[in-house]
Amino acid sequence: MDKKIQVADKTYWIGYIDDRKVPFHRLTLEKGTTYNSYLLFTEKPTVIDTVDISFGKQFVETIGQYIAPEEIQYIIINHVEPDHSGGLPALANKAKNATIVTTELGAKELKEMYKLHHREFMVIQDGDTLDIGGKTLKFFETPYLHTEETMITYCIEDKVLYPCDQFSSHVATYQLFDDLAKEDIMPDFRVYYQLIMHPHRPYVQDMIEKIKDLEINIIAPSHGYILRSDAKKYIRAYDEMSRPNQDTKKALIIYSTMTGNTKAVANDLADGLKHKGISVQIMNAQTNSNIEAIKEAILTSDAILFGSSTRYADMVGSLESILQELKEMDLEHKIGIAFGSYGWSGEAIEVIQDYLKQSNLKVIDSGYMIKTTGMDHLQFPIRVKFKPEKNEKEKLFQAAQAIGDLLLG
Repeated sequence: MDKKIQVADKTYWIGYIDDRKVPFHRLTLEKGTTYNSYLLFTEKPTVIDTVDISFGKQFVETIGQYIAPEEIQYIIINHVEPDHSGGLPALANKAKNATIVTTELGAKELKEMYKLHHREFMVIQDGDTLDIGGKTLKFFETPYLHTEETMITYCIEDKVLYPCDQFSSHVATYQLFDDLAKEDIMPDFRVYYQLIMHPHRPYVQDMIEKIKDLEINIIAPSHGYILRSDAKKYIRAYDEMSRPNQDTKKALIIYSTMTGNTKAVANDLADGLKHKGISVQIMNAQTNSNIEAIKEAILTSDAILFGSSTRYADMVGSLESILQELKEMDLEHKIGIAFGSYGWSGEAIEVIQDYLKQSNLKVIDSGYMIKTTGMDHLQFPIRVKFKPEKNEKEKLFQAAQAIGDLLLG
């Protein structure tokens, strides 16, 4: 595309249209996609996001049609995945004096990914602003949309939101703006949401809460159409699609403990689940000897969490007799999670995991969470050394939130 495409005052689209069938997240994008990048031609010229790593050379050539790259003073990276940050190495090589603006985790990851340890970074926090000479950018951290380091950028004067993956669609469009589209873009918009954002819908609600008071005329995402016909319509669609399912889901937490540490873990997990609107029942396997009542509770629950302390490399109490019953029960479509506290190596947690895998439960482990949600900071099975303190409590709450998301999904 040779003509300059203006998005807002002194703001231009400088991205790349990939009209192939594009491999993406183990899918094939039949309609291709766009990698949207934006140049704000202000007193302190600023680039917001880049393009896929495959098109870095073309990206720098496109920028050269507007400005000498060495004049760029800021490069905003909202999200570090290579389809957004991939043009950064080529651009940084030319824009040698530019400061790279991103979150703390984003800076760490970009330095490692592209060997940019020698470059100047500006680390933003939620609500920070940056004067780029005639325009003011405001930043909001939006973790897990859809990776942990993600942020969004809002231009106050132009009333333009630059949300990277959020509000995107995978279409290799040459029209670029939704009001120029030859067909209804909402189906592609919704498909993108379901594939990329829906697993993280509680964080979508957090994002909507952060932007609710902003006056947004244009949403300029990193894939597909720039949304300028009715920005509020697309925000409403995200709000509606990310609201929790109103059907109450039920979780059973059953545990055995020696000193009360595993009980504390169970209670912390219950708190996180309840925060998601999940109905929670807690049963102590040591004080409840009615195996039939326990089996009935398992059969009427959507998720079952089995926990134990470790003593002499094994479980404690009567939990094992319950686990032995699982392979004879029909538990299809139910979620199983192992957890526990320990003082040394915590073998009991792994023994529980082995029992769960012998059943037809959908057993949650770290690999499953990474593949379905992209979250690599949560550990499954859930292991806590001794009694959960502040940091562990926060992690337990996050793990329970993730379990709740799986149930609500």
